[in-house]
Amino acid sequence: MIKITSDFDHGNIDCGTADDPGNIELRIKPDGKADFFQWFYYRVDGAEGYSLTMRIKNAAKASYLGGWKNYNAVTSTDGEKWTRVETSYADDVLTISDAPSADTVYYAYFAAYPTTRYREFMAETKKSAALEHAIIGQTLDGQDIDYFKFGEGEKQLWVIARQHPGETMGSWWMEGFLPALCDESNAAAGALRNFATVHIIPCMNLDGSARGHLRTNAAGIDLNRAWRNTTMDKSPEVYLVREKMRETGVDFFLDVHGDEAIANNFLDSAENVPSWTDEDAARFNHFSDLLLKESKDFQDKEGYPTPPPGNANLDIATNYVGETWRCLAMTLEMPFKDAKVNPKPDVGWSPERCRSFAREHLNVMAKYFG
Repeated sequence: MIKITSDFDHGNIDCGTADDPGNIELRIKPDGKADFFQWFYYRVDGAEGYSLTMRIKNAAKASYLGGWKNYNAVTSTDGEKWTRVETSYADDVLTISDAPSADTVYYAYFAAYPTTRYREFMAETKKSAALEHAIIGQTLDGQDIDYFKFGEGEKQLWVIARQHPGETMGSWWMEGFLPALCDESNAAAGALRNFATVHIIPCMNLDGSARGHLRTNAAGIDLNRAWRNTTMDKSPEVYLVREKMRETGVDFFLDVHGDEAIANNFLDSAENVPSWTDEDAARFNHFSDLLLKESKDFQDKEGYPTPPPGNANLDIATNYVGETWRCLAMTLEMPFKDAKVNPKPDVGWSPERCRSFAREHLNVMAKYFG
């Protein structure tokens, strides 16, 4: 007998019927206090020996319909190795087809990264003598917000991830970035230590992650639309980080995300904030050019449209930080799908590729400030 559940950390699905393995009906649940939905993560028990056809019936009402084009869901039996499975979108339904070789198998929108894994990663990371750790406050659900500091140089570099909890590639990226900083043999980390201080928030939205949300925290707030008018009662995650930034200053900011529709890695700048100048454009282009030389997975031809001059949305972290501190501020977007640049169809964009991409960013940061 097949059983489908998502009543666990980071899970999200409603199962209508699973009586017929060839016609399983599912629905994605929206964020608790907001209408966003696209993230799904669920477990199938009793799957071995069956050909499963799983239909997500409310896919046409998902937040980003472009996310379903040329998209393949991921599957895993252990939460470590994730591979792509046949997926199609037609007649307003997302259909996932698979014939599992194991009795228990997981399916997700992208490789899942629950808070249980996050806490294990934090416990291991805290052991490093290279990093200084602190708790800067708690989320609305009472989870500790971890902060790390690396280096002792004058330049103040800030790196954050996972403002949107369904964009799990941000956490996989951090699994590459933080260990690289701690690696005594890493030349980029050694160089960066001397001329910069790096401030890291590995996961901004722990509550949304645990609840299986796509974009919002426990109060239904999109954190990446809360930077200009953040409050402790609705978005303490942003408020506390912003206050810490005021203590340290900011010379560089990188906000790590994922994009549903665009099948490539790209950077988005704070272009056309009110104070934007040619010098700002030159700084961004220099960093982008360095990353192009460093990484086969990066490209600069495809990305977001440029807002009209002076009209960039200052509620967004990159724009707020770039305008407030007049620094190089960027959003890194990674795909939920396979990247068109350097594609790998069996895994698509994947956890290991996120980790490798993070290490390449560290190399570029060292070159940029060196």
